[in-house]
Amino acid sequence: MAKQLTFLCVACDFKGKEFLIALHELGHKVFLVSSQKTESEPWPRECLQDIFFMPQNDGRHWDMETFMAGTAYIFREHNIDKIIALDDYDVKKVAMLREEFRSPGMGDTTARHFYDKLAMRMIAEENKIKIPGFTALFNNEEINKFFENSEGPYVVKPRSDAGALGIRKLNSAADFWKWNDEHQDIRHTYLIEEFKPGHVYHVDSLFTNYKALFTRSSRYLQPPFEIAHGGGVFRSQSLPENSDESKTLVQLNERLLKAFGLNFGASHSEFIKGEADGEFYFLETSARVGGAHLAEMVEAASGINLWAEWAKIESAMLLGQSYTPPKPSNSNAGIIVTLSKFETPDYGPLQHPAVWWTLDKKYHVGLIVQRDDSDEVFDLLNQFTDKIFADYHSSVPLVE
Repeated sequence: MAKQLTFLCVACDFKGKEFLIALHELGHKVFLVSSQKTESEPWPRECLQDIFFMPQNDGRHWDMETFMAGTAYIFREHNIDKIIALDDYDVKKVAMLREEFRSPGMGDTTARHFYDKLAMRMIAEENKIKIPGFTALFNNEEINKFFENSEGPYVVKPRSDAGALGIRKLNSAADFWKWNDEHQDIRHTYLIEEFKPGHVYHVDSLFTNYKALFTRSSRYLQPPFEIAHGGGVFRSQSLPENSDESKTLVQLNERLLKAFGLNFGASHSEFIKGEADGEFYFLETSARVGGAHLAEMVEAASGINLWAEWAKIESAMLLGQSYTPPKPSNSNAGIIVTLSKFETPDYGPLQHPAVWWTLDKKYHVGLIVQRDDSDEVFDLLNQFTDKIFADYHSSVPLVE
């Protein structure tokens, strides 16, 4: 029997259930730290040695002194082989833990490549990966030079927040300086870049030795920024593997993995195809499985469960073993997720042979459709979107 390892997993939100189960099934010990708000979620407790909950204000930002002290007590009784961050918001926390307890994996410098959007852009620029024009918000002279040499509109983005949180679209330099007056003390925690209209894509992969062993490319049918700021229904669809767009994104993803210096694991990266020139531009990447149930959509399209396979990679690398992913299938899939005006929406009217998965979450409605033909998936997504928008959909204003 292979050596039993001990993992400490950190997840501020309820996610990564399949990762925890897979580690347990591989014969390893698994501890979990999560936010108090997730205590009633269906964590696979039978697969965990123990689970600890952090008190919090919003669930994602923890008191690090408390977190460090609590982790120290775990280390007193157990030899932790690896600390794993399961969410974007956990990457920074876990990097600090690894530094403190001299644990293997990304320390703060490398981790910044995967949670700091400014660091991401600087790495991409150094490696000649196309990106929208950008600048840090440290120095007024540099900011003025940026405006002299770029065209609006622009977006200011928090360097560390995930998704579309805190992003503001601005039309001119004058708009920026007005925004600046409202954010003087925290301006340095943002960046500004040119806003490029176009379609946004995501690339989800598993890799070892900086080489992707499995990749699936997909396109958001409405950019997450537009949904967060204007309402709407979150949708994404996998690309046919033999499409020109998919082939280009796979090659671009390979360059990205090498440039960002993450040896093995799972990644979720986003690119935009510029409306004006048809070129792909890098937006952001992460050292984890994609959120918003995109992992389930990838599984519907390929048969590959990203969470479970990521766990197998982590185990294999620590044990000095080789890893080979399962042979993927070649279906097509699409996902719809949105807020619902019903606490527990009735999926009866949405029943269809193509529905592969439905979301079980209060005040949300969501489903994944799966078919061999990409055009059929697209048509089904449109049909379901019309029905969901008419009969189920709700929205709340984004708090900036």
